[in-house]
Amino acid sequence: MKLIIGLGNPGKGYEKTRHNIGFMVIDALAAELGAEIKKKQGQSLVGQGVCAGEKLLLAKPQTYMNLSGQAVSEILNFYRDKIDDLIIIHDDLDLEFGRIRFKMGGGAGGHNGLKSVTQMLNSPDYDRLKIGIGRPPGFIKVEDYVLSGFSPPEVKVLSEIIRVGVKGLVNWIQYGLEKTMNEYNGTMIKGEQYEANP
Repeated sequence: MKLIIGLGNPGKGYEKTRHNIGFMVIDALAAELGAEIKKKQGQSLVGQGVCAGEKLLLAKPQTYMNLSGQAVSEILNFYRDKIDDLIIIHDDLDLEFGRIRFKMGGGAGGHNGLKSVTQMLNSPDYDRLKIGIGRPPGFIKVEDYVLSGFSPPEVKVLSEIIRVGVKGLVNWIQYGLEKTMNEYNGTMIKGEQYEANP
């Protein structure tokens, strides 16, 4: 069984913020699979689905971003040897808006959710799907920027970014990380289409 976790903050006030794009992608994946993420499992909401013959556990930590690792480690401890692969979906300041990137391991890049996950797992060696949100313009503080909503021009592209992210996750489920990195890491999403850049 593969474990797919989207990071975000619980509560309606955070639903449409940049920091919650991990929740948005995993909700879209659940809808694609006909799964529901509503069962309470420890400090997460979880749901199960099947894709390409693979059993999936989808999860949204409810601990707030800075304590995401607590929820992730709880799920892994509960299922123990049943989890074959783990991927974390999160927003990324260092990727421009419209880009996605699959990666295994690495630093947290200032992302408190990733810091928490790495600390609780005692390892940075897990797969990630990074969704670019870009750096804040002007003198806006990072903490204010990630908790703000998307601009009207960004909203027009957001659904396509999420759709491509879901397609990438399905590819990861079927073919693994390396092939998915090769296919999606050059992607720049622009409105109703996306192109792979060299």
